Amino acid sequence: MRDKRECPTPPNDGRKRCRPKRNIECRTKVKTGCATCRIRKVKCDENKPFCQKCVSTGRTCDGYESPFRHFTSQPTCVINAYAGRIKSDAGLQPIRPSIIEIAPQDIDLLNRYFSTKTMFDVKLDCDEEARQLLQASLTNPPIRHAVLSLRALREDLETTGDGATSVAQQTASYHYGLQQYGVALRGLVSSLSPPSSNGLKSALLCCQIFISIEQVRKNYAAMAQHIIRGLRIMHEYRARPHFVAANKLVPAHHDQLPFLDVFIIKIFAAPCKFADTPATADVSGTTSSVCPTPPHQQPLESRDLRTIAPDMRTELRRVATLTLDFLGKVSRVESVGTALRLLSEKTALLDSLASWLIDFELVQTEIGHPGPELISVSFLRLFHLILKIVLLGALDSSPDLDAKLRTEDDRLQGIADDVGERVRTYITCSGTSSGQEDRSKMR
Repeated sequence: MRDKRECPTPPNDGRKRCRPKRNIECRTKVKTGCATCRIRKVKCDENKPFCQKCVSTGRTCDGYESPFRHFTSQPTCVINAYAGRIKSDAGLQPIRPSIIEIAPQDIDLLNRYFSTKTMFDVKLDCDEEARQLLQASLTNPPIRHAVLSLRALREDLETTGDGATSVAQQTASYHYGLQQYGVALRGLVSSLSPPSSNGLKSALLCCQIFISIEQVRKNYAAMAQHIIRGLRIMHEYRARPHFVAANKLVPAHHDQLPFLDVFIIKIFAAPCKFADTPATADVSGTTSSVCPTPPHQQPLESRDLRTIAPDMRTELRRVATLTLDFLGKVSRVESVGTALRLLSEKTALLDSLASWLIDFELVQTEIGHPGPELISVSFLRLFHLILKIVLLGALDSSPDLDAKLRTEDDRLQGIADDVGERVRTYITCSGTSSGQEDRSKMR
């Protein structure tokens, strides 16, 4: 009797009616759909920036490429595996891929995207931070969405320029960037409930991107909030060794947490691109606010008023360099004797900052222009406060430290709020000429 499971073949018919399925481990066919459709294994309509098949079904379209990613010498199946398995679902457990090389050009690009406070062609020396973020974005959904957001917002900025943009003029890339930013924020909140070493690491890495995103959006108040919260995480969870008593040194509570303070110091050490003129007084003696003008349009006398400022910036950068060196020593400290010597070094650095501020105020008095101070001057104040806050928290856990940090945090937030308002005025008044100049610098 014929087994019913066999495929009957009509007499004199040489064709096989049932063919065994091929066990294909890796296909070379390129898949061009969005990541969400590839995960669902459905045909994508490839609409940009959002796949309409995802939008119409209420799903989050996860985009068409991984952030800044170039894979070299990797099989196609490996590439598709990593591109397809990372979802927008914040609750997804991170995957564990083999080591993938991050391309140098991707590191350079993200390094440039970190700050818009600077001239666009300034190298920030954040290669290690960029590499760490890009590697983490392969397996960590919140970080991946944050990087996608920064990329979209920076591409929009470099396309449309740095001028004022109305809501109606905002591009699809800008809206996509905001959407990815929201997904990253929600995913980060989920990963911190409750906090773990991985969650804290994700939070500090995301914080680097969030600070950069808010600079692109010219929202310096929100940028300051990310700085303050990130530094509080480092302090609360003790990313470095610290004293708990006069001569009792304890190691870091969490190993290998990203050093957000180092990243912030690097981006603020770079030159400021904003150059504005002071307010002028009319013939009646009342102060009238003047729209800031781009550097190439400023009269010579307004630039001469700032000839002392570069010296002040140079001195602050010198203190910043010493601070970075000091933080590196704190991270490696193992003995009480070494830590006590570092406390003396910390005191000297704080004294240098105090002296700098006194000299800085004297310079501003000498310039003596009415109205609000220059935006670039306010950025120096922000930089000074960041260095002070970082140094205050290093090696210290005294009972009154939290009160000191809150006071300085409030000052930092106040300056950032003011900077944000005046940067928006600067952008509005500078017009298209400065936007065109910035775009030429970005190319």
